[in-house]
Amino acid sequence: MIATLPFGRTDHDSTRTIFGACAFSAVTQDEADLTIELLLEHGINHIDTAASYGESEVRLAKPLARYRRKFFLATKTVERSYAKAKEDFHRSLDRMKVDSVDLLQLHCLVDPAEWDVAMGPGGALEALIEAREEKLVRFIGVTGHGLSVARMHLRSLARFDFDSVLLPYSYVLMQNAAYAADVAALLAECARRRVAVQTIKAVVRRPWGEESHDYATWYRPIDDPEDLDKAVHWVLGRPEVFLNTAADIHLLPKIIASAARFRAAPTPEQMASQVRALGMAPLFTS
Repeated sequence: MIATLPFGRTDHDSTRTIFGACAFSAVTQDEADLTIELLLEHGINHIDTAASYGESEVRLAKPLARYRRKFFLATKTVERSYAKAKEDFHRSLDRMKVDSVDLLQLHCLVDPAEWDVAMGPGGALEALIEAREEKLVRFIGVTGHGLSVARMHLRSLARFDFDSVLLPYSYVLMQNAAYAADVAALLAECARRRVAVQTIKAVVRRPWGEESHDYATWYRPIDDPEDLDKAVHWVLGRPEVFLNTAADIHLLPKIIASAARFRAAPTPEQMASQVRALGMAPLFTS
């Protein structure tokens, strides 16, 4: 079974491994149903999807009709205006055939111009606040990619009291000194506010090169169990963060098994050795 941790200041203890339902972007309903059974088998109780994840919300509708109470359910919107974000969220409810979600997140909010729109008058944040007032959502979060994300999340937290953040976090990415400093500042602020911290891209080996794409992920993942343990356990070694799984259902059993084996984080020497042996490189460089 996967250990649990209070999801920030919410009333939910989420499994430290959260199912990233981007993995449902282009799968059959049968594949989705079998994946949900795998989650239940391992006690994973938190699903993170988005309106922009292909067929993900549609594929979740059938299992949620049966298991809704077993999962903390999160979705996201990439829209930046009040009207479009509201429309997008109500479409998400319809697609998943649910009356409400637990967490609604502003997705990929890192561009300063988009940030100004989403956070300003008539912006998407107003739609999320309204949804919370209408009890269609209980909590509000913000997510992002790229090297500016931690800094932008700090800006977002200064503007609004978000319940959660989501950002890339891995050993190789944290070797970027500027990014590591921004992440440290964000984690400190999140700890002070009791904001939940979700991490993504834990199992990046390197960006795809000329090789064939054997996985649905937009990077070449680590998939050897021993190597995967180091990457997964390094993230879980930070006791206050959650690890969101990768965007491929075929990687999912390996990541879950690795998370279940977690006891302690690998040493810096072990991680540095892995980087050299696998030719690891960060997904984000600018």
